[in-house]
Amino acid sequence: MSDFKNPFLAGFVAGLDIEYAPMKLRRSSIASILLVLAVCAMAQGQRGRQFNGRMPANNTPPNAEFVLARWHYTAGCCGGGGWGHDYPVAEEHILQIMSETTGLDTSQLAYRIVELSSPEIFKYPFAYVSEPGEMSLSDEEVENLHEYIERGGFVMFDDFGGQADQQEFQRFKPNMDRAFPDREMYVLTGNHPMLHNFFDVDGLLMEHPMTQVKSIFYGLDDSKGRLAMIICFNNDVGDYWEFIDRPQYKIKPSAEALKLGINFVMYTMTH
Repeated sequence: MSDFKNPFLAGFVAGLDIEYAPMKLRRSSIASILLVLAVCAMAQGQRGRQFNGRMPANNTPPNAEFVLARWHYTAGCCGGGGWGHDYPVAEEHILQIMSETTGLDTSQLAYRIVELSSPEIFKYPFAYVSEPGEMSLSDEEVENLHEYIERGGFVMFDDFGGQADQQEFQRFKPNMDRAFPDREMYVLTGNHPMLHNFFDVDGLLMEHPMTQVKSIFYGLDDSKGRLAMIICFNNDVGDYWEFIDRPQYKIKPSAEALKLGINFVMYTMTH
């Protein structure tokens, strides 16, 4: 096993117990992945993890089977900058690990910001949305969201504040009601096939990384009954991704966040 100077990374690798559904992932593989992340973090630290409210420069992804799309949407409160939280470090970390562990044709730079109102959203089967409690979608965005799901897309809504109240969820839900008036969100249980399609995820017993409030995962189906949306309430999975190279959060939920992200993508690519 690699000799990590960063004690957190050494402890992460030593304590990690990640399994594929069909096979165990070698700890040496995890060690090499985290070593790559540690090196990347040094370079990323020079350009910072925040864009201070300014619209960041978009990325032109390389040709790849999988590109992670982050949606930019119309916001109605709270400054409207939450859509870009953890960008682009969260994307680069989860994509690097995904490329090393899954065999999926992707890479660390295979991500792009996409306007929800744009037809470009239909180019990418998986979309990540940060701070959906800020959403106040236009009619065009609502129509695109509905069509995206019905065409087979998958959306991950993430980064609710974890204040143990319903305010953000109450601002988010009317947008979903407008897009899908004929269906309801439901609590996702730990036996859903998506949690075992690549990694075996240890249920959904997670907590918000900053407040330790218990997380709840909601699902929403398309008109054919396919799970097409995951809502990570009282959680910030992207924050776990962003800080996976630092001793910021607990090891267990950090590992679960990586596994969840990869399982969401593999489910998208196979359903």
